[in-house]
Amino acid sequence: MEFKDYYDILGVKPDSSEAEIKTAYRKLARKYHPDKNKDAGAEDQFKSVNEAYEVLKDKEKRASYDDIRAGGYRGGDSFRPPPGWGNGNSAQFDFGGGAGDFSDFFESMFGRAAAGRAQAGHRHRPMRGRDVQAHIDIDLETAFSGGKTRVSLHDGAGGERVLEVTIPAGIESGKVIRLAGQGHPGAAGGAGGDLLIEIGIRSHAHFKLDGRNVSTSLAVAPWEAALGARVPVPTLGGTVDLQIPPGTQSGRKMRLKGRGLPGKTAGDQLVTVEIHVPKAVSDADKSAYKALREAFPDFQPR
Repeated sequence: MEFKDYYDILGVKPDSSEAEIKTAYRKLARKYHPDKNKDAGAEDQFKSVNEAYEVLKDKEKRASYDDIRAGGYRGGDSFRPPPGWGNGNSAQFDFGGGAGDFSDFFESMFGRAAAGRAQAGHRHRPMRGRDVQAHIDIDLETAFSGGKTRVSLHDGAGGERVLEVTIPAGIESGKVIRLAGQGHPGAAGGAGGDLLIEIGIRSHAHFKLDGRNVSTSLAVAPWEAALGARVPVPTLGGTVDLQIPPGTQSGRKMRLKGRGLPGKTAGDQLVTVEIHVPKAVSDADKSAYKALREAFPDFQPR
């Protein structure tokens, strides 16, 4: 088996005080806790940190460990307990039972019962439950005005919880709503984890969302574009009138200030003008277009 350098695992010196060891342990335990760190290997690091602290916080275990380490062993070295070790230092420990989260090295040094007691101690500390992540899609109108929606959560036992979630007005796609205590339950009286709901916004038939801004197109008649007009424009907050300046060309973009998603700084609505030409079906229609052509002999659209 490999020798475990517990000082190296906690990042402390062999002559570190109990307070220094405790501080180092707390920092690393927070860093590698499986509820917060989902990186590969984080859980193994968390177990190693717990094991190292289990030894170095205890004066008798630390003294026994230091006696062995004084023989020149370093982390990763091949290790076999010295002859007579089992009849000396570790004889005080009962070798009955098992302890899943502690290494063979720990058990060889202090016995399986010690590992079991240490593991039980960790199990009975209040532990916060894991957070749960979920995703829901809402329509653009709900993102604009806010509202309530329901989320169904399934647990591993086949049960289901239905929660009502309040959607704040002006929420953007990708934002996360946190429901405290609605994640996995805690252990040994620990607080429950949180439910983290990522918000998505569905595509809309008339509006396109870009951050807090929305954009839409507006169909106008040729005479409205040529002569100017006030035309109704749909917005997320209701219909408003927009002044089309005389001589407006197709493709021109106009801005309705503050008509996008609400917020500390509200978004705008960008309106793209599209000139729609009526079809020439009857002879009268065709005559009208011919008269228009004759009225503008110098007009060159290309």
